Amino acid sequence: MTPHAAVLAFDGSRIDGSLFTSVTDFARDTPWLNTPIALATNLGLGVFAVLMVMGWWRARRRDDAAMALALAAPAAVVAAFAVTEVIKKLVAEPRPCRALPHDFFVNSCPAATDYAFPSGHTTTAAATAAALFLLDRRLSAIAAVCTLLEGFTRVYVGDHYPHDVLGAIVIAAPVALLAGLVLRGLIRPLVSRLRAGGALQPLLTARLAPAHAAR
Repeated sequence: MTPHAAVLAFDGSRIDGSLFTSVTDFARDTPWLNTPIALATNLGLGVFAVLMVMGWWRARRRDDAAMALALAAPAAVVAAFAVTEVIKKLVAEPRPCRALPHDFFVNSCPAATDYAFPSGHTTTAAATAAALFLLDRRLSAIAAVCTLLEGFTRVYVGDHYPHDVLGAIVIAAPVALLAGLVLRGLIRPLVSRLRAGGALQPLLTARLAPAHAAR
């Protein structure tokens, strides 16, 4: 197989290129949205970091298992990201800007070795939502909505096909769930010991005010 044929074998435009073009046509027709969404697609990842911090803060008033999950959440996201990065190298799907060069793109075309499937940004988002599902369903629901928004921005700016976003969610969510459960079991005994006393105790436990102080 020639190198050119190998590229065509993984040409994502054959899967949902027309849907991708519909979204980027919308981006072309809404230039006033281009800059805000280009900023949001990267800065929006900060929302997921904030949600994990909120999960840790709330877990300080909960049991050892909850705190273990809160501490495991970032590691679960890293695990999901590592898995998708391996898949990205194996699939080696060229970015849409290389398969559909005449489409409208908000972002510039990255290096040829920066592949498209699955979306790294969406991986981080979906993995966060999954890790938080084990800890706090309300925070997880917020993260899930933000994941959908993040996925849309990735297509809007032209960095990914819709299937890159969907694939990231399908892969990252179960990996993060499994990693969170495994890490909870590994971390929980350590959390119990550290909560019993020591310099890290204030980070792991919120001291409740005495009953008489609340009166």
